[in-house]
Amino acid sequence: MVEVGSPAPDFELPSHDGGSVKLSSLRGRPVVLYFYPRAMTSGCTREAIRFNELIEEFERLGAIILGVSTDPVEKNARFAEKLGLKFKLLSDVDGSVAREYGVLRRGSRSLSAERVTFVIDGDGIVREVIKGVRPAEKHAELALEAVRKIVRG
Repeated sequence: MVEVGSPAPDFELPSHDGGSVKLSSLRGRPVVLYFYPRAMTSGCTREAIRFNELIEEFERLGAIILGVSTDPVEKNARFAEKLGLKFKLLSDVDGSVAREYGVLRRGSRSLSAERVTFVIDGDGIVREVIKGVRPAEKHAELALEAVRKIVRG
């Protein structure tokens, strides 16, 4: 797994809105990169809703939220539309980005990512790794606090 203090591996993935996102193009701003197992599941729904509820606080700090799963673009698009999400969901269908970050679930019948969040500073360095939390138990709040630390310096 990518560790705190390491450069965040660069990638480019398709977004639910029909575009694509290249991580390195976001330099200069903190990025909350959260991997989630499956769109439309109860835990991932609660998690996305909470990030969405806090989006204005993240934006005030200049941070960008990106959700990544192995779901196809179409499923992520339905998920984002259903929940009215104001941030991008990225599709890592072959699991290559999840594998590079060390969060690809092993032994499952279909590819999926573990629920892990990487908080990346404006220089592209991982400053916090949040893992082992349940989606509704302050996950988004922990990410927000990590962004606050980055902004405060």
